[in-house]
Amino acid sequence: MSAAKEEPMKETDVEAWLIDNLPSWRLEDGWVRRTYKTNSWKGTLMVVNTVGHLAEAAWHHPDITASYAWVEVRLQTHSAKGITGKDLELAAKIEDVVQWQPGKKGGALEGTPQTDMRFAYIKYD
Repeated sequence: MSAAKEEPMKETDVEAWLIDNLPSWRLEDGWVRRTYKTNSWKGTLMVVNTVGHLAEAAWHHPDITASYAWVEVRLQTHSAKGITGKDLELAAKIEDVVQWQPGKKGGALEGTPQTDMRFAYIKYD
């Protein structure tokens, strides 16, 4: 659906961008990666579904590996055979949504209780 093929970014530029913008993400083996720790299978499924929704809306799809208490998200622009702005932009959106903690921001939304394991679902950074 995209008309022009994108050129991959230099590794040094990707690493610098991650340090400045997404320090919990890393460049490894040609992918930008992030592992989210969860409290249970329920939390894992919530993270996977969130990433899936964002990826489909963006029309840019990551590789995802999931286990009982963690989810790894890997992004790479296959057509460019490397990392492009698409990967970094989607990584930033995923990070923003998955790490959202309304209870820390004040306002009407209190956020998921983290002290009661019946409700806690993600282990925030």
